[in-house]
Amino acid sequence: MTSLRDSTASVSLVGSESVANLRQAPSRQLETAGVVMLREMPLSSRQRVAKRALDLVIAGLALLFILPVMIAVAVLIRLDSTGPVLFRQRRAGLNGRLFHIYKFRTMTALDDGAVVEQACPGDSRVTRIGAILRRSSLDELPQLFNVLKGEMSLVGPRPHALAHDIEYSREIASYTARYKVKPGITGWAQVNGWRGGTPELSLMIKRIQHDIWYIDHWSVWLDLKILVLTAWEVASARNAY
Repeated sequence: MTSLRDSTASVSLVGSESVANLRQAPSRQLETAGVVMLREMPLSSRQRVAKRALDLVIAGLALLFILPVMIAVAVLIRLDSTGPVLFRQRRAGLNGRLFHIYKFRTMTALDDGAVVEQACPGDSRVTRIGAILRRSSLDELPQLFNVLKGEMSLVGPRPHALAHDIEYSREIASYTARYKVKPGITGWAQVNGWRGGTPELSLMIKRIQHDIWYIDHWSVWLDLKILVLTAWEVASARNAY
């Protein structure tokens, strides 16, 4: 299990009938061998379809209503500082597949290499418009296109820069379990106060614990609850900088 901890595949232990009694885990019979399911995909096919349908409906409707706001934000960014309107950075998604996440550019830096410095309070790299966008979370709106493309979900573990994935996967044994579902624009960790920078390892551990709890307890109603709580988090601007 330790050797396979970075794998996103389902893992089964096949052996004699007594193997199934070694631990309290889901088990099934495969011909004459007992099979213990050590790691399984967290969502069934039906659940994945339901989650995708929820994403498409809400993201599609949201874009129809907020497109004028996004156009206005894009104009303000171009007027405020030089550089592209959108910030694109590689992130790991479902099963560790790489994709480019979209955000409105809020900083002068466009890091996407071996070293990515997290934003901190009073960060000099944040532009004037960028500071407003980060406090209001408006910089996250372009990720609705990631959702429509199927690279992200509205709700799920927040994707981190690849440099941070490499760093934290070495420090936190259960880190890669978050690749079992699509990353989200918002998540259970974020609405429980584990949003923003993680200057201490203990903060990231708390975030990962909440991500794994979400994966293990997923339901449509939980996603809807998190979306409602996200509106409150955005209004309070807690840990937003």
